Amino acid sequence: MTSLPLGAHVDQEDPIAEARARSADIAQFFLGDPQGWKGPKFAYEGGAEALVAAANDAGVGLYVHAPYVINVATTNNRIRIPSRKLLQQTVTAAAEIGARGVIVHGGHVSKSDDPEVGFDNWRKCIERMDMPCPVLIENTAGGDNAMARHLDRIERLWAAVTDAEGGDTVGFCLDTCHFHAGGEELTTVVDRVKAITGRIDLVHANDSQDAFDSGRDRHANFGSGKIAGDDLLAVVRAAGAPVIVETPGGADGQGADIDWLRRHLDGR
Repeated sequence: MTSLPLGAHVDQEDPIAEARARSADIAQFFLGDPQGWKGPKFAYEGGAEALVAAANDAGVGLYVHAPYVINVATTNNRIRIPSRKLLQQTVTAAAEIGARGVIVHGGHVSKSDDPEVGFDNWRKCIERMDMPCPVLIENTAGGDNAMARHLDRIERLWAAVTDAEGGDTVGFCLDTCHFHAGGEELTTVVDRVKAITGRIDLVHANDSQDAFDSGRDRHANFGSGKIAGDDLLAVVRAAGAPVIVETPGGADGQGADIDWLRRHLDGR
């Protein structure tokens, strides 16, 4: 049996039951509306304390994905300032349930902006945060002025983040669909990421509906997209980190993808 924890992004109402339905070791979910600015809430019946107890009883590790609206890199104060607040609220709430990390997208600046401003905004964000739970920055698929689409940008982002006080608590989440659609070769991406960050804390293992360098973030189940199965497996093996699938199909589709990973990682 593979020693890597495997799991999926699931509904927040009962992530433990959702994990069991997928034979998963770990579960990732939102705390509230992924497209809204309202603060996090615990949808699980009984709240944070009950969720902690249920996760411990089931042996399921928890991860929280921050809302998609968060963009701490932007030069737009009306987005950046609420983004910092919401990210802090999410990290604080995630710590209440013993989450292993909060995953947040790298964000972007406007087309006419100097990307260095975005990197510096990340540095300021980390310096001002209280982090009782690690923040895992995720690479993204599209955007010409994205902070974390291409490795050269990730290198500059990482330099800014690690220069910040508290930067040693920041980790990296590698998304296979995003790197494929973003134009980075999966066959060598793990080594290249580790050369920059020194770490990969979580893998989002997803096939891609779209072609290499499309810039489109559309996930697919394993074997139904444009990423070779051997390339997906190579990333997972080389990263050596827990794996979350964010693929379609609910318990059936994600369960099949987790089973495929488990079988192939075990050499069956």
